[in-house]
Amino acid sequence: MIKYTTKKIEEKVAENIECDVCKKIYNYEKDWTEIQEFQMIRFRAGFGSVFGDGAAYRLDICQHCLKDLLGKYIVEDEEGY
Repeated sequence: MIKYTTKKIEEKVAENIECDVCKKIYNYEKDWTEIQEFQMIRFRAGFGSVFGDGAAYRLDICQHCLKDLLGKYIVEDEEGY
């Protein structure tokens, strides 16, 4: 016979995300449409990089700041990357 017990499992759940540029805080429940458009950039710099050899970087940026900072350089990819 199998005997069962009940366990509580703690789970880490995202509550908010902050744009690293404008510092606006978005709530995952209330602002989910804005959060869908966040860009989360993660990279590790290579040998001889201006960022430093092997250094790791991240940037969480909202769609508004991305457009303001890089919008004039971004082109639509008609092939859908």
